[in-house]
Amino acid sequence: MSSRVQGCSMRLASAISTSRTYGHPGRRRNAPPGDLRRPHRVDADPPQGRLAGSARGGNLAVPMYTTAGVRGSFATTRGSRALVDVAIVAVVLIGTLSQLSHGGIAPTRPGSTELDPLGVLLAACGAVPLLSWRRSPLGAFVATSAVSVLLAGFGYSVDLALGPTIALYLLTASRDRDAPWPGRITAIVVGLLVAYLGATAAAHQTFPGIELLHTGLAWTAAWFAGERTHLRREQLAEFRARAHRAERDAERERLLAVAEERARIARDLHDSAGHAINVIAVRAGAARLRHHDEPDRSLPALTAIEELARQTADDIDRIVATLRDSGPSDGVEAPTGLASLDTLIAHHTSAGLDVTLETTDAPGQLDRATDQAAYRILQEALTNAARHGAGSATIILESTATEVRLTVINPVADRDRHRPSGGHGLIGMQERATLLGGSFDAQRVDGAFRVHVRLPNGGRRT
Repeated sequence: MSSRVQGCSMRLASAISTSRTYGHPGRRRNAPPGDLRRPHRVDADPPQGRLAGSARGGNLAVPMYTTAGVRGSFATTRGSRALVDVAIVAVVLIGTLSQLSHGGIAPTRPGSTELDPLGVLLAACGAVPLLSWRRSPLGAFVATSAVSVLLAGFGYSVDLALGPTIALYLLTASRDRDAPWPGRITAIVVGLLVAYLGATAAAHQTFPGIELLHTGLAWTAAWFAGERTHLRREQLAEFRARAHRAERDAERERLLAVAEERARIARDLHDSAGHAINVIAVRAGAARLRHHDEPDRSLPALTAIEELARQTADDIDRIVATLRDSGPSDGVEAPTGLASLDTLIAHHTSAGLDVTLETTDAPGQLDRATDQAAYRILQEALTNAARHGAGSATIILESTATEVRLTVINPVADRDRHRPSGGHGLIGMQERATLLGGSFDAQRVDGAFRVHVRLPNGGRRT
């Protein structure tokens, strides 16, 4: 018998260890709960502090999210970003030099300045500022536009200002996620466009229709493409933020489920094994005292102890089986409820506790959860009465169509009148009552300990 109980205890400890390590009982995962995946960095979901959700009293860290990485989203590493920027500058420089050498996109206009070293220098000055667009996109746009105004003022034919066009796209696409398009930027864009067209008209003494058409269409297309890129990046950031929130919520729910499962296991162990061990201790003590004087009367007590120990081992086996079950489970096999109340009272009566049962009416049809909770609460209350009481207990059971009321009163032994409770029985009874939306009250009144519980019945839980 002792070897079987010891084996059950070892299996139970192993199962609980597995439950604590991998979350849901018996359901192994590839990583323990603490090994969380690193969340993506997004420019949404502002800092929320720290999320308290760990069953062990720890915290889940919530990373900080800013818009610092927005302009880095066009490339993944610093080296690749530099290559992209150099490629942009090269394309703009080659395109500008090609226009200068051919007199623009349109046929060469009379009076246009031929490509010379000054033109090459200005073309380079109009492309190089794009290297700094990640730090200051507006500055890059202003610098490239100013150089285009100078090229037009010196008479160079540049029908399409590539530098300002690319810079305008980058400016639109890289603005902050929640920042509206400011009016001052609109004024700057319009002002530089007017300056460019005015310089072209002054240099060629004609209306810059070609430049107005090409540059106006190009800048409009650049703004539209930048807005689309900006909106697309917004959507991706929102998707990443939602994924992170869903992952964080799932982790919190998993931790809460683990905590609830551990509390349920603790209650079941305390109510079943704890109750049985207490009765075994009482009856073993009585058998020891009677062994020398009345050996014949000690034999039934030893037989009852053996039977109760076997039942306890079976209960532990059921708990272990539940913990190791990889499929969905409703918990440990439930007790029979108040239908087995007479058996419970008989156990305590045979152990020396004088139990009186008072019922106003026979319990009717009870919910399964209410029936089980009522039985477990009475079981724990009688166990406490046997351990700390003066040898008697009174049970008052009242049942209606909407609720069940339980009251257990037992006189307190002199040795326990001033000793604080160090166990978890009262906590377990309170948890069982509150989980069903009921109430629990326990206090000492006039030398007696009184437990009063109300449990809802018939679907009135809160």
